[in-house]
Amino acid sequence: MPGILGFALLTSGLGTAQAQETLRAGGTPSGIPFTFLDVQTNEITGAMVEVINALGEDMGYDVTVQESQFNALIPSLTSGRIDIISAAMLKTPERAEVVAFSDDVYPYGEGVIIQRDYSGDIATLEDLEGQVIGAQVGTTYVRQLEESGLFPEIRNYDTLADMMRDVSVGRIVAGVGDAPIMSYQLNQGRFPDLKLAEEYEQQMVGYIGLAVAQDNIELLEQVNVSLAKLQEDGTLEAIFDAWGL
Repeated sequence: MPGILGFALLTSGLGTAQAQETLRAGGTPSGIPFTFLDVQTNEITGAMVEVINALGEDMGYDVTVQESQFNALIPSLTSGRIDIISAAMLKTPERAEVVAFSDDVYPYGEGVIIQRDYSGDIATLEDLEGQVIGAQVGTTYVRQLEESGLFPEIRNYDTLADMMRDVSVGRIVAGVGDAPIMSYQLNQGRFPDLKLAEEYEQQMVGYIGLAVAQDNIELLEQVNVSLAKLQEDGTLEAIFDAWGL
């Protein structure tokens, strides 16, 4: 039956989640604590998984979360493999030209990860000028770091954990990435020889949001209505509090 439904949707050109019983969400396996792979259950879990499950329940959909690397999330959405992105995706004007974002879900900004014994203060990116640094592929930080012209080399990593590992062993001096995710990693006891630069002043602050296809206005309206309801009744705050955010 699901196969017949899927065929009907494709042939009729319908792309809305309302025409389906299941809302297909995309999440990354490495964005702790927002979305990540639970090795015990082999399923994607995290704060944004709980958010989309709560939204799905309010909207009347069953939710399945499909694993995807961060830089493949938008292609998966625009090609119709998923209906919605529920991950730590920053809302930017460039991305908004390709997808339609929901109302704000969570405030977000970048951090700089360095070794604990790093000598010197890092208040801005200029304090790292001339160094080899890293960033996660597919994030807005890559372009912004490149455009700064401060760095002879910017290495791209599939995951923040890979980037942090290279900082730890000295392959790069510092890494720029999502501060909440890196902070969570450190608070969980991972990478004990690393720290976030305490004096760093965020320059790329914004909000993460859910994303749907640009022509899926009906789903976007449903998401925003339910999102407002879950914000009003404290559900979203409780979810993020439970994940230490």
